[in-house]
Amino acid sequence: MMLELYGHPFSSYTWKALIALYASETPFAFRMLGPDEPENGARVAAASPLGKFPLLIDGDAEVFEATSIIEHLWLHYPGAAHLLPADPVRAAHVRMIDRVFDNYVMGPMQAVVDEHLPGGGMDPARIAKARANLERTYVWLERWLENYTPGEDISLIECAAAPSLFYADWVLPIPASYPRLAAYRAYLLALSPVARCVEDARPYRPFFPLGAPDRD
Repeated sequence: MMLELYGHPFSSYTWKALIALYASETPFAFRMLGPDEPENGARVAAASPLGKFPLLIDGDAEVFEATSIIEHLWLHYPGAAHLLPADPVRAAHVRMIDRVFDNYVMGPMQAVVDEHLPGGGMDPARIAKARANLERTYVWLERWLENYTPGEDISLIECAAAPSLFYADWVLPIPASYPRLAAYRAYLLALSPVARCVEDARPYRPFFPLGAPDRD
C-alpha cells in the first residue's frame, strides 16, 4: 500500500515532511486539505489530539508531527537520503538542531503570523517579543553555522531549516550582518526537494497574512 501524506502546499510543516519524502525518493500519494476535500480534513481531525497536520498514513499506522514522520521514514523507508546519522550521539545532536528550527525559528515566526490573521488581535507587545526572539535565534544560528557544513544528503536538519527560514525571512528579513545564515537559506532554497515545495506553494502566496514579498 502506498504511503499517504495529508497536508497543504503552503504549510511549513507539510513542507518539512515533503522535503524528506522527495529527498528519500519515497513514493507517496498527497492528500490535499481544504474545503473541497472534507473527507481528508476528517481523517486528519481524528488522528491526533488537536487534529493537526501533516499526517502520514502507512497501512494501519497513523504518524503525526513532522519530525515523527521523518523518523518513521528513516526507520522504514530510508531510500536515497540519510535523514539521520547512524551514530546515536550524532543523531541526538541532529534532533537537537531540529528542535531549534521548530521551536526558536518556526515558533516566533508563527506567533507573528497568528497576530496578523483575521481576529488575531495584532498585539504589538506579542509581535515585538516574537521578533526579538527570532532575532536572537538568528544570532545563535550565525554562530552555529561557523562549524556546520551540510552533507551530501538532505538530513532532518535541512528538512526543518528550509521551511522555517523561508517563512521567517518573510516575517523578519535576515540582516546583512548575518551572511552565513543568509547564504544557508539561499543554499536550502536551491535544493531540488525544497525548490519543488516553493513552486507548489506559489499559488497560495496571496494568503500570507503579512503580505508575501516579491522574491524567492
